[in-house]
Amino acid sequence: MFRHILWNMLNETEIFFKMLADSTRLRCLLLMQAEGELCVCELTHALNLSQPKISRHLAHLREAGVLIARRNGTWMNYRINPDLQDWALCILQTTLASVSKIEPFISDKKILDNMSDRPGQACCA
Repeated sequence: MFRHILWNMLNETEIFFKMLADSTRLRCLLLMQAEGELCVCELTHALNLSQPKISRHLAHLREAGVLIARRNGTWMNYRINPDLQDWALCILQTTLASVSKIEPFISDKKILDNMSDRPGQACCA
């Protein structure tokens, strides 16, 4: 039993850090940590990447249990899973605090903040 619990914990930790190891996924997570829930269109705009690329990375994060998704009409909104382990949530918060004044986070956040048709009314793209 203990081995099973230890194996699950180590496996979960490894998967979480693998998700953070990709720069696109990390940038998405940091924006979500700062903003809360974001639409795919907001992430494509902020990171200047294609919708299929962003969606593929978000799918990996969702499958790993790092994100949860909510459909809003034809749009998908994502946020960090509040049921993540406390240590994982702490890592995301600490990372955000550490990078909030350096690139590329500064540019990503500025571009997102200046997005003219952010969801709230109707979605973009």
